[in-house]
Amino acid sequence: MADTLLEVRDLKTYYPIRSGLLQRVTGYVRAVDGVSFSIEDGETLGLVGESGSGKSTTGRSILRLTEPTSGEVWFEGRNLLTLGDRQMREVRRHLQIIFQDPYASLDPRMTVGQILEEPLLVHGVTDRGERRRRVQELLEVVGLSAYHMHRYAHEFSGGQRQRIGIARALALRPKLVVADEPVSALDVSIQSQVLNLMQDLQEQFQLTYLFIAHDLSVVRHISTRIGVMYLGRLVELGPADAVYDEPLHPYTQALLSAVPIPDPDAKRERIILQGDVPSASNPPTGCAFHPRCPFAMDICRTERPAWKAMDGGRFVACHLHT
Repeated sequence: MADTLLEVRDLKTYYPIRSGLLQRVTGYVRAVDGVSFSIEDGETLGLVGESGSGKSTTGRSILRLTEPTSGEVWFEGRNLLTLGDRQMREVRRHLQIIFQDPYASLDPRMTVGQILEEPLLVHGVTDRGERRRRVQELLEVVGLSAYHMHRYAHEFSGGQRQRIGIARALALRPKLVVADEPVSALDVSIQSQVLNLMQDLQEQFQLTYLFIAHDLSVVRHISTRIGVMYLGRLVELGPADAVYDEPLHPYTQALLSAVPIPDPDAKRERIILQGDVPSASNPPTGCAFHPRCPFAMDICRTERPAWKAMDGGRFVACHLHT
């Protein structure tokens, strides 16, 4: 059995709402509202949900790019949320991120070589020849050429820019990579190339991924396990095939019903959710999904469902399974 590399316990990230002349705090946007999960060494945990579900904020909060409000994030025996700036800087070399937008995440004033060299400089690789060798090696690993190091980001296509972003994330040989919707901005024909590259690199560099996406077909392609988020909370978690073949939560069932099937003869009942996603600043009482759930009961409107362990390493928060 693999060791647990990352454990998240009751993570919350709230953004204050200020109003009035004195800008007093009048409420909070509950972007992440009590999320708990773990990631085993070498696996890929896919995190899915609609826009606004809190999945990207969860990834950023784990890395402390966004400071969480409360909770615990344990990485290799240390709670990251208790570390000072100097200690956190030492840990950051093992924790990297691939950003969603390959156009905005690369500095247009720096050459590719400078972009890839920067993390090496920050973390103490002082030998110029070593840095140049590492940069050339990184470019070749992600399918580019060494001569690309002298070009600027605007000279590359979207897929090539994302390869540069992946190379930057690998520069310090991290253990955990948070991939924040890394293929959503790319053409469909390029998405599979980048996903296959990430899988090859995972095996080559022994990486562990937290893979965030809203496209469930993409997540199934790369994930070992899948967690489904709704309005800042996890509603289901389990092995990828089990979640796809037999979803337990009504929200997961609705998401999967929208995934196209590459078979013109195959039929699937489409579940249309009524209404819009509620506001994270004023979430519904009880189960957050109950205003849109076709199976909502009286208890769903008043009592928040517990996070319950099921057979086969699965978890669900739903009164239908209590």
